[in-house]
Amino acid sequence: MTQSPAIPPPSPSELAEAARQLHLHLDARELAGFGALMQSLVEDLNRLDGWAAPKLPVRYPRGEIVRPAAADNPCNAWSYQCVISGAPSGPLAGRRVVIKDNIAVAGVPMLNGSAVFEGCVPDEDATVVSRVLDAGATILGKGVCENFCFSGGSHTSATGPVRNPHRAEFMSGGSSSGCAALLVSGACDLAIGSDQGGSVRMPASFSGCVGHKPSYGLVPYTGASPIEQSVDHLGPMAMSSADCAQLLEVIAGDDDGRDPRQRGDLAVKPYASLVDAGIRGLRIGIVREGFGTPGAEADVDARVREAAFSLRDAGATVSEISVPRHAEGGAIMITSILDGTLSTFTDLGPSGPNPKGHSLIEAIRFYHDAQRERADAMPVTVKTVLLCARVMRNRYGRYYSAKAQNLVHELRAAYDAAFAEVDLLVMPTTPMKAHRIPPADAAPEIVMGSALDMLGNTAPFDVTGHPSLSVPAGFSDGLPIGLMITGRYGEDDVVLRAGHAFEQL
Repeated sequence: MTQSPAIPPPSPSELAEAARQLHLHLDARELAGFGALMQSLVEDLNRLDGWAAPKLPVRYPRGEIVRPAAADNPCNAWSYQCVISGAPSGPLAGRRVVIKDNIAVAGVPMLNGSAVFEGCVPDEDATVVSRVLDAGATILGKGVCENFCFSGGSHTSATGPVRNPHRAEFMSGGSSSGCAALLVSGACDLAIGSDQGGSVRMPASFSGCVGHKPSYGLVPYTGASPIEQSVDHLGPMAMSSADCAQLLEVIAGDDDGRDPRQRGDLAVKPYASLVDAGIRGLRIGIVREGFGTPGAEADVDARVREAAFSLRDAGATVSEISVPRHAEGGAIMITSILDGTLSTFTDLGPSGPNPKGHSLIEAIRFYHDAQRERADAMPVTVKTVLLCARVMRNRYGRYYSAKAQNLVHELRAAYDAAFAEVDLLVMPTTPMKAHRIPPADAAPEIVMGSALDMLGNTAPFDVTGHPSLSVPAGFSDGLPIGLMITGRYGEDDVVLRAGHAFEQL
């Protein structure tokens, strides 16, 4: 008895629907002809279906995996807890690490902050997960992230808001919300977050830890759920720049061609030893356009200026500088990823386009059905962006996203011109302190505004790729203030040195 193929040929109704979606006008005879022509393609798919797909390695046994009770989760920052012990020795031996919940840890559910992902359990370890375990760290679990990682607040996760460890009625910041809260509350030593518009640096600012967005492509994104490939970054979070430097040294470096974001022109440096080199002689520019922005709070601006000028005490030269294009950076970034975000969240799923990269194929299979069945569970932030992107694509194709991507080159050039005059740029990480968590029944405009009004200074550097660090600069009204330090592409070591020097002051 001949076994039926796993993938049957397209039915007449499927062909008709595909033609409709492609705006093709084909009659039944023509459709049948195309069905016959594609038979060899279907045969190739069936051959592929019989082959075992390569997977990322899982080298260390998993401990018990639990979803903590509310009493054991005071900031609501844990998504899942576990104990995965890494190598017996290494540069991270004895360090406790939390992984943001859009990054795959084999056997541990990956919610990506959303009810859409409920039930998704990766069977692979992301590259950064393998690297921290190989370096001797112990992974304690997954930190809650914002719904689809699409918020700079910490109020959109399907599991409820993540609370600021300093004042529980305020946000911890997003989208790496759980990572920041767990670090500051002392539940872990190190964390790995993702940053597409500021999602490592904004929670660092709101909660009072250190967060570093590396140079684009320095850290492999392999095994993490994306937003849009041109802005996807994974980066270290810790309570000091020195700890961020140590973690960056472990997770950075080429991934054997498995991540198309990596260009191969970035050498990993000994960040942990370079962090003590000091900043004597460095030229630091306070970016005028980074202050007094929409929603800015006067105490934040004043404290960041004071902090920036204090770097003179470490031997740096500090002056004000103007980068007029910076004020347009947020709009350029958001528009440039609009069409790609639509494709990722509706068509492509947990690995994005990923040409020649390694994809989480089981997660993609899961998401294909889950997104269609649970689309209504997406947050207002994602629904708003997807609806706008779909209308714009229907009207204009990719015109405006493509135009914005062309403008990215001018934005990058504007910063690079500034780096001809100074070595580092500084400004507030977020223009305000943490927002108060809105009530559960808050109007959509409140939810949306509290999610995206803080990324004006952080987002531009995601799309230009420059390394950028947030360090705590003090407190006001019991809430932290973040100082952001940004450097030339590839000079992550200089950025971390400056953060460390400021901490010593």
